[in-house]
Amino acid sequence: MNRLLAWTLLALLLAPVSVSAQKFVANYDESKVPDYELPDPLRLASGQPVRTARKWTRKRRPEILRLFQEQVYGKAPGPPPKMVFRLLESSGKALGGKAVRKQVRVLFAGTDQGPRMDLLVYLPAKATAAVPVFVGLNFNGNHAIHSDPAIHLAQSWHRDNAKQGYVNNRATEKSRGLSATRWSVERCLAAGMGVATIYCGDVDPDYHDEFRNGVHPLFYKDGQKTPLADQWGTIAAWAWGLSRAMDYFETDKQIDQERVILLGHSRLGKTALWAGARDQRFAIVISNNSGCGGAALSRRRFGETVWRINNSFPHWFCGNFKKFDNKENQLPVDQHMLLALVAPRPVYIASATGDRWADPRGEFLSALHAEPVYKLLGTEGLGTARMPKADSPIHGRIGYHLRTGPHDVTDYDWQQYIAFARKHFGRK
Repeated sequence: MNRLLAWTLLALLLAPVSVSAQKFVANYDESKVPDYELPDPLRLASGQPVRTARKWTRKRRPEILRLFQEQVYGKAPGPPPKMVFRLLESSGKALGGKAVRKQVRVLFAGTDQGPRMDLLVYLPAKATAAVPVFVGLNFNGNHAIHSDPAIHLAQSWHRDNAKQGYVNNRATEKSRGLSATRWSVERCLAAGMGVATIYCGDVDPDYHDEFRNGVHPLFYKDGQKTPLADQWGTIAAWAWGLSRAMDYFETDKQIDQERVILLGHSRLGKTALWAGARDQRFAIVISNNSGCGGAALSRRRFGETVWRINNSFPHWFCGNFKKFDNKENQLPVDQHMLLALVAPRPVYIASATGDRWADPRGEFLSALHAEPVYKLLGTEGLGTARMPKADSPIHGRIGYHLRTGPHDVTDYDWQQYIAFARKHFGRK
């Protein structure tokens, strides 16, 4: 072996392995969960205890919210001053006469040339007063949540999947109704509740494009080309879009703006929790299989971890969150504090037995450790310290269930969410 080759091989052996090149092996062994100590939601950063609702509301809650904004999701702007709502289509006899259907375009800059999102709304046709509404983002376009042929095909970017009907990054008729099993529209209507949804890609496409192809550029300052380290990533942008839907609900007399239920699955479950924490107009917040960066405790490092999620989806969170890759114990917050930001409003966390990647036990523990804030504010919390068996839902002020099955949204989940909403809304 010549000397040059020998030195080259030695250099390669001694070179540090880059973080991005590390092979990730998820931990699914409870005995290997590291020791950790959770930040106390009822203790200020200064160390002072929080013993009154007033101190929580005025000091600790704003402090926790700011930490999540600066270190996890990123700061987002308020509503755009020139935003316009345009009714594109409506019918009082949709779905065989069961529903009122509305398709509303939200023009963030007030013009067709600027960023926009399309909102699909179904309301019970027989309603004689304003009704509660479930609202959530969807993955595949509004047209994919139901086979209704009148729903407009989504026009925004989609990831190519010819088998599902997405070609050249655009939706085709083949994709209509693709996700219908995840949206129990008829069940909600029969319960006297509406359903509203927005394609997440309308607000920001779910790929890392340096934040050029979504809503972010609308708010850049002169010369700015990407968000700062403490500014919004894609999840915060999606959450911002949900708040803009709430802005529309406040203008629609057929929707009870005080009974809007926010729901999200997987990465959109992370989004729902953050949107519900930021915007207290949402009456109930539901997270379905949201995992790391959602309902699961980061410090457990079970299933997906902070390092893994930041490397797989570098656009989801703010730049500062990457400082905590493999350093979860240095986070000034954890996800039980995110749930606590929803208090005293009802919050529901759902897990699945076949979704260990999302750490069902870590999701349950978040719900459990958010309970002290709910009790401080004079409401019940979860009501148990023992994780329930599969398919044994808990409907306290904090709801939880572990469903048998995979990472998905099923009719069983919807049954629990409707029952949970009915419990807390009563009959109005």
